[in-house]
Amino acid sequence: MLVRNILKENRTTFSFEFFPPKTPGGWDKLFLTISDLIPLKPSWVSVTYGAGGSTRENTHNLVVRITKETDLTVVTHLTCVEACRDDIMTVLRRYDSEGIHNILALRGDPPQGQSSWKAGPDGFCYAIDLVSFIKKHFPHVCVGVAGFPEGHPETKNRLQEIEHLKAKVDAGADYIITQLFFDNRDYYDFCERCELAGITVPIIAGIMPVISRSGMARMAELAARARIPAALLRSVQRAGSDESVERVGIHWATEQVRDLIDNHARGIHFYTLNNANATLKIYEALGVADSSQLA
Repeated sequence: MLVRNILKENRTTFSFEFFPPKTPGGWDKLFLTISDLIPLKPSWVSVTYGAGGSTRENTHNLVVRITKETDLTVVTHLTCVEACRDDIMTVLRRYDSEGIHNILALRGDPPQGQSSWKAGPDGFCYAIDLVSFIKKHFPHVCVGVAGFPEGHPETKNRLQEIEHLKAKVDAGADYIITQLFFDNRDYYDFCERCELAGITVPIIAGIMPVISRSGMARMAELAARARIPAALLRSVQRAGSDESVERVGIHWATEQVRDLIDNHARGIHFYTLNNANATLKIYEALGVADSSQLA
């Protein structure tokens, strides 16, 4: 099923994100995670690319396996980095032939070890180029794009940032999934600024619970300048162990999700890090068995 149709049929959607494992043992663990999360009845699940498209083949294999072995709707990530137009066309034709018609179109991170990246003469510089290409050659495909409530790391001008996002929507993007955030006021403000700019597609909130001090540090470093609120920092500092930090992080994320549901967010996207525990505990804390009781 196309995500745009799922969004039309549900007031609020709930989706989970996974990444392709690097080891055989990781694959077994991931499918245990997926099995644990299926009873929560997600609206869909998504599968990421590695930096520079480094997990392209593993992403494809994981998307196909989930599609064949479960009843889940799957969204596959597709990035511009380290790919020419012929590469992208080959990937798109392959997915189309296998009935995979939901894509999250991203510029993507530079290859590991590189701080920046520039497209070649036959590549795509920005996500808008990828969105336009997909919609031109595969108009039936549902395309999502990324949004940045706290600001895009490479766009200092916040007005220009929204203009760039509007251009992606005008090129055919069907919905937006935000980068993770810890203060819902940033999400609500982002949605209002999008509305003022004429962006009317659904905006899905990205949530990733803090589960350790080291994990929080990585989020701040990697997740597009993620702002850690003082209240969350204070709670983490009070926690005596990573087990306690995880409880703090799950409680914080649970309150975020509760507030987003109460304020009719169009969707909530859980960045699971291939681990079911935090997501399961959030649902448990909300007092529900599955997503149908949240919508």
